[in-house]
Amino acid sequence: MAVDQPFPPGTRRAPRPTEVLPCAACGELAGRGYPTCRPCTEFADRLWLVDWQALLAAEQVGAEGADERRLAEQVLAGEVGRYPWTCTDWAMSLVRCPACGAELGTGVMSCLRCRIADEARWAWDHAGRPVRMTGNEHALRVARTVLRAPHRQRETIVHGWRLALPFLLIGESPRAEQARRIRAYVLAKRYEELAECHSLAEMARLPGVPWRTGGPDGR
Repeated sequence: MAVDQPFPPGTRRAPRPTEVLPCAACGELAGRGYPTCRPCTEFADRLWLVDWQALLAAEQVGAEGADERRLAEQVLAGEVGRYPWTCTDWAMSLVRCPACGAELGTGVMSCLRCRIADEARWAWDHAGRPVRMTGNEHALRVARTVLRAPHRQRETIVHGWRLALPFLLIGESPRAEQARRIRAYVLAKRYEELAECHSLAEMARLPGVPWRTGGPDGR
């Protein structure tokens, strides 16, 4: 991995699936069980893991153990844009917060160290988009971050990203109007109906939300 390239991209080493399929373990669309369903977690995390494994090989560091943790700390201490954003995320999952003991960035809201670490990670996105990071890749990063620490977000936000993740994993992203409509359905507590849909477009075409005004289609 060329770490001298500014803002090396992430999630582009592993091929993306071409369609959304159900997980054989949890029955949800693959990825939606993240991170409690192991197959869903492995399916999603492989996009991050292959980048981390490439960095381990480039640095001649073995997987697991103290050397890997030292590399994780090196990545987190490095300047913004030196490593792929996926490696920053993976490094955070290997390091424990010295204040609260949780995975770095996932602790309780009152943990200042976790908050600082979580906020710092997004400097990559601000500087690297749109040339080094696509909208889909940014959405993938947000989804994984939210789902690894659901207690740090409102329930409706967690539900929205959980619903979207299977489609983000195959390279799709909701258009602005689709995102607005799906969010309205989530706020209306129609998660179960949304979870039965097999595309972002289908989710956005659900019958209008009753409590919204302006017409039967919910606009």
